[in-house]
Amino acid sequence: MKFGSDNASHEDRCSQGHSSASTIATIEAALSADLDIDSSAIEIKMLGPVVLLEGYITNAADREKAISLAAMFVGQENVQDRMLSRFPMQ
Repeated sequence: MKFGSDNASHEDRCSQGHSSASTIATIEAALSADLDIDSSAIEIKMLGPVVLLEGYITNAADREKAISLAAMFVGQENVQDRMLSRFPMQ
């Protein structure tokens, strides 16, 4: 899955009218559309150009996938992971 231009930085996108609300909505839609990730307990917030991923994940793969999806829109350097693990007890 590929979104946006590889040459445009997040700052460039924001200067083109790219709002925090649209960034959040786009990332939420991408997470919801990916059936391989349980994103029901992940919250997305913006702090300036940085996307904050908060909430809970149920496995390590979900963490990596959520970070990767968010990075497709804002760049890896603009994603902050604050998700907590809620792994099932074995």
